Amino acid sequence: MLTRIAACLAAITVATGFVPASAQPMGTREVLLVGNNWAGTADVLASTSDLRPIGRLNIIPDKEERLREIHLDPIKLLYFLGIRTTVGEGHDQFVDDMYTTPDASAVVVSRPSFADVVSISLASGNINWRFPVSGYRADHMAVSPDGTRVAVSASTSNTVHVLDIKTGKQLGSFGTGDKPHENVFTADGRYLWNMSIGEVNTALDDPSLDWTKGDRKITVVDTTTFKVVKIIDMRERLNAFGRSGYSDAVRPAAFSPDFSKLYFQVSFFNGFLEYDVASDRITREKVLPKNPNTTEDRTKWVNDSRHHGIAMSPAGNKLCVAGTMDDYATVVDSTTLAEGPLVEASKPYWATVTGDGTACVISESGADRVTSINFATGKKIASVPVGDHPQRVRLGHVPAGWTGTS
Repeated sequence: MLTRIAACLAAITVATGFVPASAQPMGTREVLLVGNNWAGTADVLASTSDLRPIGRLNIIPDKEERLREIHLDPIKLLYFLGIRTTVGEGHDQFVDDMYTTPDASAVVVSRPSFADVVSISLASGNINWRFPVSGYRADHMAVSPDGTRVAVSASTSNTVHVLDIKTGKQLGSFGTGDKPHENVFTADGRYLWNMSIGEVNTALDDPSLDWTKGDRKITVVDTTTFKVVKIIDMRERLNAFGRSGYSDAVRPAAFSPDFSKLYFQVSFFNGFLEYDVASDRITREKVLPKNPNTTEDRTKWVNDSRHHGIAMSPAGNKLCVAGTMDDYATVVDSTTLAEGPLVEASKPYWATVTGDGTACVISESGADRVTSINFATGKKIASVPVGDHPQRVRLGHVPAGWTGTS
């Protein structure tokens, strides 16, 4: 019985980000971590829907050292400047993804422009360890259900590294499709799903030129051997579903609590699709409203995103969707696929779930704030300002009295 309960809690945590109170370390408080991509900071907020500010952490305490290193290497400098002028929209990308360690003593962060993952002490603000990824850019991460391992996409080398979250030691790695992006562990920690998105910063965005975007696929690996156990080519599944004109670049994705369904966004699409894991096929799609003020020139959409950000409620009955280029977020019923009110938002770029599971939180990267939305009503609850260009928002834990180190 206890084993089944533990498995259930793990499934809820991995699939939704919701952390049951019984799983919280003693002497800590649950928080929301907001990564301010361009500022190089992380805002720490209460994990409840009021989003009360708690403190701020400097993610780039070694900035000068890293910049010296980059400027002494012509190839590193080329990629550093390339990130700034392409995916960075004219800015350096200092914070992508982040998770706290199981003992709540540190935050582990991927830093795209510095091509690394670092562990930063919550007590001192100093770096505990640093892991340079292969290639020249670090991207999305995922943490294992037991919190001991973190996976990071190295987007220019088509590799995912799996690290010991305490020491930064590499435990294994595996190859992916072009430009690995999202990572998700299964509830038992046995498998890791990686989604590659291909080239998202070219102007070859017409559907007839989709083939130029590279090799995009979902790679599923065994987390003990790091051997590939399955490749899922969504091009084949989309064609079979009658959507041959859609991109097969899987963007943010959310599993149902029992991991039987995968809800995923793709490049250029204002909506999401439902994939049935057991039957290995796409079963439904949801087309969401277009903002009449949004340009239909695909080359103007940020990194091929139309909608970027999706999260599922702990009960599995609601999905929260960030309509990035359409400047809204909405809650969708997972049974009927009916959407709720469109909550106005400025370039929302991510969605996650509050600690109590009652609301979703979106990052408004165009307005430098985060906003909570009630899952039951679909209405906005609160907004609070954060740093420059917030993107990823994750649940974590900090020491009970922590108020920041920057």
